[in-house]
Amino acid sequence: MCTNIVYEWLKTLQLKQYAESFVDNGYDDLEVCKQIGDPDLDAIGVAVPHHRRRIHEAVRRLKEADETAAGLYFTLEPQP
Repeated sequence: MCTNIVYEWLKTLQLKQYAESFVDNGYDDLEVCKQIGDPDLDAIGVAVPHHRRRIHEAVRRLKEADETAAGLYFTLEPQP
């Protein structure tokens, strides 16, 4: 299996056993992973309830990180 960002993400969640199945089902990028719901976890084969909770919590954190970053911006124009 090749190492990618989803593998590393799952590894930090101690769920790397699902990495190949994630990639096989098209979840090869964290942007795509942010859309994961229960039907997706069923298709991927994540049946263990606490594994599902761990993934849902991690997806929530990814979305929150996006919301925080969305408020940050910069401009190259001089300030008055």
